[in-house]
Amino acid sequence: MTLPEIRLLQAAITLAEELNYSRAADRLRLTQPALSKQIFELEGQLGFRLFERNHQGVDLTDPGRAFVEEAREAILHAERAMSFAKAAFNGADEILNVGKSAFTDPFLVSALLSVRLPLFPGMRIKLWSNYSHALANQVIAGQLDLALVTGVRENPKLSMLKIADNPFYIALSRDDELASHRELRIEDIDDRNWILLGRHANQYLYDTIEQVASDKGVRAADIYHIMTPEEVPELIREHKGLAFLSRATAWRIARDGITMRPLGEDRLHLITGLAMRSDSKSRLVKEFVKATSRKLADIRQVVQGRLPLTG
Repeated sequence: MTLPEIRLLQAAITLAEELNYSRAADRLRLTQPALSKQIFELEGQLGFRLFERNHQGVDLTDPGRAFVEEAREAILHAERAMSFAKAAFNGADEILNVGKSAFTDPFLVSALLSVRLPLFPGMRIKLWSNYSHALANQVIAGQLDLALVTGVRENPKLSMLKIADNPFYIALSRDDELASHRELRIEDIDDRNWILLGRHANQYLYDTIEQVASDKGVRAADIYHIMTPEEVPELIREHKGLAFLSRATAWRIARDGITMRPLGEDRLHLITGLAMRSDSKSRLVKEFVKATSRKLADIRQVVQGRLPLTG
């Protein structure tokens, strides 16, 4: 069977996203008849229907849904092939695309950037920013080689090197009565204003916080949603809010009257891992993950060796 051309794959993907010939044609800068002709040509090559036409628009068939999902990956791999070829032409032997979020501990990012591979002396790391759940999806789709993700649900399509397991930290005002506690429990923050990373940014963590609170009969008086850590200080000051953050993020804003306390809840932990595709065949990716594991193990030994002994 002859493989479809890229332009036909792009036509199917765009129509699947819009489910409307007129809008899809506009995005592709085609006339509607030209788009219809491309879809007809593609379906003819495949021997089955990708779309069902109706008076309201179009719907994907089951084979069409499966085809479009794989077509997206084919486009992404073609784009990466061009990117890698261009990088090699410009003198970089290998480009490793690594994702991280604005909430990622800068120490972990620095540790990754310092990894060197003798087998790949020309390796270059290109960082991409997004929310953790989006980064995980980008790794699965092949857009990223690796990603530092936190609070992501287990997925058989991902292989995860566990890097850190830490509690949430609550950022709050220094003059808040809860600042006298060395550690907070979820019951301590009942009927207070909570500051959370929006549900769209990490549905799994957001829902876990709500579930744990509900199980213990705890609820927020009000919830304020954030997209970046920089939004937190003003909300704490203006609304006497309590922000759920990672330790590194809470530390970054712990100044000008703001402090932080660990949240002692076993079910509310932030697990950070280095994610790669489970079916990755890339030797570069596998060697990088191994080297990262060794480097972080060495760092932990040095840190523990410096800790004072206690009786």
